[in-house]
Amino acid sequence: MRKIVLMMSVSLDGYIEGPDRQIDWHLVDDELHWHFNEVLRPMGAFLSGRVVYELMAAYWPTADADPANAGPVADFAGIWRDKPKYVYSRTLRQEDVGWNSTVVRDVVPEEVAALKAAPGGDLVLGGADLTASFLRHDLVDAYWIYVHPVRIGRGKPLFPPVEGRVPLRLEGTRTFGNGVVLLSYARP
Repeated sequence: MRKIVLMMSVSLDGYIEGPDRQIDWHLVDDELHWHFNEVLRPMGAFLSGRVVYELMAAYWPTADADPANAGPVADFAGIWRDKPKYVYSRTLRQEDVGWNSTVVRDVVPEEVAALKAAPGGDLVLGGADLTASFLRHDLVDAYWIYVHPVRIGRGKPLFPPVEGRVPLRLEGTRTFGNGVVLLSYARP
């Protein structure tokens, strides 16, 4: 059975973006970008909300056409275009999305279970609002949190408040040359 893997970058103080949606504090150098490509290439699909999808669709479909984007950026453009994408949105229509994308209206646990039961690689989840919905339904199997060495003070937190504890098991860590640390957790 495939897993739902939450893969997100956060500031040291737990934010995924600044108060005006800034992500300019992300420290994505070639080493980290090649790592992203390596772990995303075998994934079965991307699961994202409308905002993340629109940000990605505004850049990645043609990023490899620019000679300045050689290396990991050009490589990821192909990964993003070719990978199946499930876009959770109540406003987008199917004709509004392209590049192997399917619009899904709501997070329905039975539909997610069917996606997990299908053949292929794990499913990577991105976006704070969609993550909150998946967490409410207890659908996240693994957490790959990339902690960037910066405090931004305020913005959108990765995790919504919850009642009680959610125990996790440490699967591994990795430190990158730019100071980013990957923390990998799974449900026990």
